[in-house]
Amino acid sequence: MIQIKRIYLKPQTKDGKRFLVDRLWPRGIKKEKAGLSGWIRDIAPSASLRKWFDHDLKKWKEFQKRYGHELAANREALKPLLDIAKRGTLTLLFAAKDAEHNNAVVLQKYLKGRMKG
Repeated sequence: MIQIKRIYLKPQTKDGKRFLVDRLWPRGIKKEKAGLSGWIRDIAPSASLRKWFDHDLKKWKEFQKRYGHELAANREALKPLLDIAKRGTLTLLFAAKDAEHNNAVVLQKYLKGRMKG
């Protein structure tokens, strides 16, 4: 199972393995309290894509497409996450305020597609 969650929410045992999937460390979060299994910056959107998107909902559809291309070019970095998801629960953590329009949403969909194919 692959789920997504804001990193600002308290870790729970049902989260399984917890990975931060943002390029930047979230403000106000102490590493010791984050309950992370890992932080994989390399699968986050590139700095240029993140800055271009800037959480502008008018760009959401194009952001998904561009980020999908970045993920497809970086499949090797996704392998550990896919392996974890096949064995148990994987929680992708993000810092964005918008829980429906962020990189973790796109990554979750991409990973689920890779598990089927």
